[in-house]
Amino acid sequence: MDPTTISDLVTPVVTSCGLEVDRVEVLPAGKRRVVRIFLDGDGPQGRGPSLDEIADATRAISRELDDAPAMGSRPWTLEVSSRGVSRPLTEAKHYRRNTGRLISASTADGEITGRITGTTDTEVTLDVAGTPHPLALDSITRAVVQVELNRSIDDEGQ
Repeated sequence: MDPTTISDLVTPVVTSCGLEVDRVEVLPAGKRRVVRIFLDGDGPQGRGPSLDEIADATRAISRELDDAPAMGSRPWTLEVSSRGVSRPLTEAKHYRRNTGRLISASTADGEITGRITGTTDTEVTLDVAGTPHPLALDSITRAVVQVELNRSIDDEGQ
């Protein structure tokens, strides 16, 4: 059971649900295997998939894999999730889907932390202490969302 084969198998199903496959992992778990499929997409507000979308996609993926000879005869467990907040931002769509969130970005000039206020295909603009700070995406070596546990809903500007 190969992650690439599984990804190829479920991509059409996931696409029909309006989502995309972010990555696939296959891990041994005793006599079983765990198939983890991480999904992404714009979701109803352009901010990532909703739980309902993930649930619908999970049912469709399960039906597809149940009928697939590529899964073999060994038992397996399916886990489907969103790509997760801790995953690095690597593409313009990741920055766009996290507009309004605080991120930490590493560049050749150092580290910068700011709130995403805008994105294009080549640039992200961060609000750093009230000042707009544009960054070319190709200048960012690593960027991650900073989890804010005490941020009020009013602060999100939605």
